[in-house]
Amino acid sequence: MPKEGYTLARLHRMGETFEILVDPEKSLKAKLGEKISIDKILLYDEIYKDAKKGIRASEASLKKAFNTTDPFKIAEIILSEGELQITADQRKKLIEEKKKQIIDFISKNSVDPRTNFPHPPTRIENALKEIGVSIDPFIDAKEQATAIIEKLRTVLPLKVGLTKLAIRLPGDIVGKAYGTIRNYGKIIQEEWQKDGSWICLVEITAGLHIELIEKLNALSSGRVETKIIEKK
Repeated sequence: MPKEGYTLARLHRMGETFEILVDPEKSLKAKLGEKISIDKILLYDEIYKDAKKGIRASEASLKKAFNTTDPFKIAEIILSEGELQITADQRKKLIEEKKKQIIDFISKNSVDPRTNFPHPPTRIENALKEIGVSIDPFIDAKEQATAIIEKLRTVLPLKVGLTKLAIRLPGDIVGKAYGTIRNYGKIIQEEWQKDGSWICLVEITAGLHIELIEKLNALSSGRVETKIIEKK
């Protein structure tokens, strides 16, 4: 059984579960982007199949899933790609912070079409409560705002500036980038090209297109082509 004051990070891969025991505060900071050495986050340099029972993952399963048995390299992958269990207080604080960011984004990037003035943050917050929206503490606020705006329209008149963005990506990047593009906007056309590249037309909130381009540049090492087709 793990000591008190520690939590789990878990990753499902190749049909198996892999767990590590981590410091709650340091692991959360690392999950949110702060650079902290993995040896300062781990409780033990062990990879478990079931940490609470103390059952270690076999070397064969580690090699199969991660192509290495190095616990520190594997732990970095588990923390980065897996699910981190956080305390109730941590979750509450993170969700409140994320909600404020989402409300701020919506307030700055939309207007009431009846007045052409932004909705006050308090009105947006009340509307969020009315629709019972679920906020993920680990997903970027701007990404979540895109989906939330569509739900808000059912209870709050909202007009948002939109940009149509054409994107071309090499075929080997599409698998990694497709989910990111869908999180940021609505893919209204897509097509594979004879040279193996993929093109699409995305309708995206005007305040998000620059950030999407930056993320695609990072994913593709600069091998993305974009062009603004229309602003409205």
